[in-house]
Amino acid sequence: MPRLTARNLTKTFNGLPAVDQVSFAIPDGAFLALLGPSGCGKTTLLRIIAGLEQPDHGELFFDDMAVVGPGGMLPPEARKLGMVFQSYALWPNMTVRGNIEFGLRAQKHPPEERRRRIAEVLEVVGLNGFELRRPHELSGGQRQRVALARSLAMRPRLILLDEPLANLDAHLREAMLAEFRRIHSVTGATFIFVTHDQEEAMAVATHLAVMNRGGLEQVGTPEELYLRPATEMVARFIGKGRTLPVEVLASEAELCTIGLAGAELKVPGQAPVGPGWLCLHAPDLRAVAEDGHLRCQVVNQIFQNGCYASQLMPLGIDTDTISLPLPGRLPQGADVEITISGGWVIPRQASASLVGGYEFA
Repeated sequence: MPRLTARNLTKTFNGLPAVDQVSFAIPDGAFLALLGPSGCGKTTLLRIIAGLEQPDHGELFFDDMAVVGPGGMLPPEARKLGMVFQSYALWPNMTVRGNIEFGLRAQKHPPEERRRRIAEVLEVVGLNGFELRRPHELSGGQRQRVALARSLAMRPRLILLDEPLANLDAHLREAMLAEFRRIHSVTGATFIFVTHDQEEAMAVATHLAVMNRGGLEQVGTPEELYLRPATEMVARFIGKGRTLPVEVLASEAELCTIGLAGAELKVPGQAPVGPGWLCLHAPDLRAVAEDGHLRCQVVNQIFQNGCYASQLMPLGIDTDTISLPLPGRLPQGADVEITISGGWVIPRQASASLVGGYEFA
């Protein structure tokens, strides 16, 4: 399975960048989720990897083979990859067997080899006994597994999944995520999965690539992006995080001394002295009776899962509300003292342009 390397990939439409100077490298056998809000460029990047879009600039390598570069662009059929679409794209008049066999026939594999591969992939995707059914006789999850089996039968170097769960209900999405994890483990294939749903991405991916406005904000493991975001966008996007403006007073060995609304505390981070962001998630915050690091006022509360999901407005700093579960109901405008027990500090000016390229061993 290929090591995938991109260098400065750029694609514009009507003068506007859909993919803007994107560079990264992921190892063999990774499960990469391209994640980001609608319109961020993730599907365009996937189509460039598939060979369905030609970039204006940049290079793309599968191992040491250039599939996009100064020498031209390798066509999709020569890239030895499989693609699973949101719409499944199955032939409605063909059986499950016929849909899987179609590509094998086109490549002129002999009948015995076709039979062997079909039996193999049906076992992998858990559809033994469904060979003679047609797409309309299958559930949404089963049709998605047929589409995946069709790709796997070609023994591709790379599997691309373009929002494959968007048409499934919540129960089927959860079941298919478990299937994707299992099939990735069994096959050892390199998967690239496009989604705007970070819970889907976190559930299956070994690596996440967060895109925003055509650029790459950060690539890393789910733990890295959650615990050590590189930009404000990543900090707020992953895990419903929040950022508070702080002043970095001192910084040494990934430990920052920060000033926050008159309080001084030490928090892990990578930021020079000067303006910074304190990146937080709900587990980093706790309400206390007195002497907290941050005083807030209650804006709104909703009873949820045995506690009161509360929107709190920090006082003394210019920021949005923060969310925190509280054990009891409080009147609107009531003061709440908050202590901060975790988080990660980044420079205030941190942006995708400062993060640089990405390389994994």
